[in-house]
Amino acid sequence: MPAEGVVEVTTYKAHARRWDHGWEIHVSGIGVTQVRTLDRASQQACDLIATMVGTEVDADHIDLVIDLGGLEARAQDALDLTQEAENLRQRAARGIREVTSELRQAGLSVTDIAFVLGVSRGRVSQYLADGTGGSQRA
Repeated sequence: MPAEGVVEVTTYKAHARRWDHGWEIHVSGIGVTQVRTLDRASQQACDLIATMVGTEVDADHIDLVIDLGGLEARAQDALDLTQEAENLRQRAARGIREVTSELRQAGLSVTDIAFVLGVSRGRVSQYLADGTGGSQRA
């Protein structure tokens, strides 16, 4: 039982299954509804709950599980790899800016830093401008 003044919020599980005209949305313990596109599935589940139970529910309280016959797991794997790649890209960008600045502080010219890093002098200047800075003399 919730404490006095605290409203208990229920999260509803909804399963989306493809059908000829869109998606069937099976809301556990409530019923089934249909929607043409997945972007409306959570709101459609809310509307079904409001109709069947008489309680208004926010779409944030719908746990939507999309059944794609296994493709949903592959889609999630691809999204996870994309996020991992973005994290690595950010780490690499920080690293290149830091080492560029350190090379500059060690007295290397922009030309020499460009040679060491295998990039153009312009790119070195961008790294220095994006990083901790330093003199930009060639």
